[in-house]
Amino acid sequence: MTASPLRLIRRAASVEAEVHVPVAIVGGGACGLTAALMLSDAGVDCAVLERDALPSGSTALSSGFIPAPGTRTQRAHGVQGDSAERFAADIQAKAHGRAAPALVEAYAASIGPALDALQERHGLQWMLLDGFLYPGHSVHRMHSLPQRTGASLMAALQAAVEAAGIPVLTQALVDTLVLDAEDRVIGVDYLRPDGSSETLGCDALLLACNGFGGNSEMVRTLLPEMAEATFGGHAGNDGSAILWGEALGARLRDLGGYQGHGSWVTPQGALMSWAVMMEGGVQLDCEGRRFHDETQGYSEAAVHVLAQPGGIAWNVFDAPLLALARGFPDFCEAEAAGALRRCESVAALADCIGCEPSVLQGTLDAMRAGTPPPDGRVFARALEAPYFAVKVTGALFHTQGGLDTAPDMRVLRHDGTPFANLLAAGGAAGGVSGDAVWGYLSGNGLLSAVAGGYIAARTAAALIHSTKASA
Repeated sequence: MTASPLRLIRRAASVEAEVHVPVAIVGGGACGLTAALMLSDAGVDCAVLERDALPSGSTALSSGFIPAPGTRTQRAHGVQGDSAERFAADIQAKAHGRAAPALVEAYAASIGPALDALQERHGLQWMLLDGFLYPGHSVHRMHSLPQRTGASLMAALQAAVEAAGIPVLTQALVDTLVLDAEDRVIGVDYLRPDGSSETLGCDALLLACNGFGGNSEMVRTLLPEMAEATFGGHAGNDGSAILWGEALGARLRDLGGYQGHGSWVTPQGALMSWAVMMEGGVQLDCEGRRFHDETQGYSEAAVHVLAQPGGIAWNVFDAPLLALARGFPDFCEAEAAGALRRCESVAALADCIGCEPSVLQGTLDAMRAGTPPPDGRVFARALEAPYFAVKVTGALFHTQGGLDTAPDMRVLRHDGTPFANLLAAGGAAGGVSGDAVWGYLSGNGLLSAVAGGYIAARTAAALIHSTKASA
């Protein structure tokens, strides 16, 4: 992780720039590319500025799963009874009612149309993950591309952007926002690999850049429980949007919210799907005991795992669950790297973990009991030999707090008034997970990225069209 970068605000009456676009987008992840595609569909030109040589961001490191109600894909699978209202209720239930109500409503209503638009107009072929339910979801609504990876999602979005002829300027590190005396964004300054600085003029700006998970100073201050955690996110998550917001007098929200993960395979450094836990797997400490209810969620599980000696736990499961795990590319990579331990008996599993066989046997026997354990989890069945174990730790993936926005994604000042043409979405903006790790509902990150990008594009297009109409 890195320290805080220098992010500046420059005041000017006008900008001298060779290129001017109606909408500039800072960040080429799922949020920025979704917004670019929607702007193109609306007939509005834009340009995406991306700091890396190849757009990737947090999306490429994720599983690429997006929750959405009422999509063509969901209906084709025969899912009944889902709606934006039901999805919003699930989001708020996971966040204990502490997610921003207006944003929850906006995202829940927009994510279905956003996925349908990406499918119908840009060729992203969604499939519905209907073999299991992620924590907090009351119905099957998790969408992915057939490859089931965030990298494949990014590749599909990049291909769509290229096919649409949308310019994406890579290795363009935006360090300065240019605003006039009336707080209107008129351009951005960005650095090139050779150290030179260039300026892009614009009529509206969307910050779709990042959170602050890669900024060690901000994590230590705002998320002290994650200060020593492995960071499984993108190095570009340096808090740029928050730093610009602070310089502008923008309001910030939910800086204590983040997505952790209690199943980061160590030392291989890969993500193991939480589906294994939801379908009957368990996490054990170094003494062979369970230490939390795994079905509450993988985000808060990070804190529970890190609280164990050495910040280590063991994911324990059996052959049917191994078959499920092998349906996820990240797990297959971890297995190929030597992460999977096969144990033919309880004694062998105890030797693998380094615990007393009698204690481990008691843990496994408790799964067969007719009464729930103290944490309340009810098991449909007990694990059977052979057993499989993977050593894991807790990790920080991405933050959920950021710039406060109106439901149309315009950034808000401290007094609640919006900036006229400055928008933020995805990792740059406060999400819908509330202000704590346990508020994260599976998929909230890509929900805010894709729905936020979709909404921001609609708002920016309306701004540009109204400007043209009044000119």
